[in-house]
Amino acid sequence: MNIDSSRRSLVIILHEIYGINDHINFFSDVMIKEGFDVLTPNLLHRESFPYDQEDIAYHYYMNEIGFNKSLHEVKQLLKVNREKYDQIYIIGFSIGATIAWMSSEFEVSGIIGYYGSRIRNHVEKIEPRCPTLLFFSSNEKSFNVLDLETKLKTKKKTVVEIIEAEHGFMNPFYKNYKSKEYRDCIEISIDFLKRIEDGTGI
Repeated sequence: MNIDSSRRSLVIILHEIYGINDHINFFSDVMIKEGFDVLTPNLLHRESFPYDQEDIAYHYYMNEIGFNKSLHEVKQLLKVNREKYDQIYIIGFSIGATIAWMSSEFEVSGIIGYYGSRIRNHVEKIEPRCPTLLFFSSNEKSFNVLDLETKLKTKKKTVVEIIEAEHGFMNPFYKNYKSKEYRDCIEISIDFLKRIEDGTGI
């Protein structure tokens, strides 16, 4: 299912609160094997946090970085790389997925977000201009996933998938990883990107 290598496509991968870690490096390799160039910006501007420092990582991101600063950084990356590639996609996890969603109004070819729980705070004011695929885990402690799904389904160009899993199920190095669900989501995601590349839509 590899993408046509004659077309130059870039994937910008946006990390979780932990930063660029084993999971982001693993996922980068997956995308590279599918034929994409990959960029993984370090939005924390420091080394990654271990998983047992979740609270510390969360507070660091929210207090020291924040979504607006990260969004500006992604916008600059898009500006620098736009003329080099036929297509640019943004794929994000958790806070990275929320930033990806917020970037969907920029000149981007497609967006994929995995369990971007904070998207719930940016539903009304965002109207994606590109094909957007969002995965959510069914078991989220901080909000009602089905309510968010209902709101998101009113958005044009947006597909929502609810996965029977916990937050973090796409991460092979994390306690909530689910291998079958991971494989299914990868297949759906690559098919989504392939249809954009082929011009067949979502």
